[in-house]
Amino acid sequence: MDVFLEFMRNLTNPEWIMLHGGLYVVMLIIFAETGLFIGFFLPGDPLLFITGMIIAHTVPPDVAPVLYLLYWTGLIILAGVIGNYVGYWFGRKSGALLFDRRDTWLFKKKHMAQAQAFYDKRGGGAIIIARFLPVVRTFAPIIAGVVRMDFRKFSFYNILGCAIWVGSIVTAGFLLGENAWV
Repeated sequence: MDVFLEFMRNLTNPEWIMLHGGLYVVMLIIFAETGLFIGFFLPGDPLLFITGMIIAHTVPPDVAPVLYLLYWTGLIILAGVIGNYVGYWFGRKSGALLFDRRDTWLFKKKHMAQAQAFYDKRGGGAIIIARFLPVVRTFAPIIAGVVRMDFRKFSFYNILGCAIWVGSIVTAGFLLGENAWV
């Protein structure tokens, strides 16, 4: 347990991140948080802000800072988008098992029907808003897959939501990270 807690503390330590894979570690964590069922405990938002700070401090001298920011932001967005696709795929593949189950005290088919109606009506907004809500961002794409949200609709909101989420928080870290009060 101590190793796990130490690892979690290190995920918000810029020096540790840079010594253990740098921004590629960030990409892996964003992928895991958005795409793997077990990723719900990872610190996405603080990590993205710290990533912006890291990017601001590691700009190579011969590269324009904005281009460096766009490069890394683009790669992290890609990791988050692919992560959500993995979650959607997992939900889509496992959804039939859930719909075929009998009702139990924990699982009710009517809840699945309600989730399906919600995603049919407001699924796009849910995918975007979920990006800003820890834990929810892990399970929203899985549920979208379970209820068979239209893939094109999911794709559009997946990409848009990830671009807004990663772009805004990383840019905030990039711009504000040098301030003493931050």
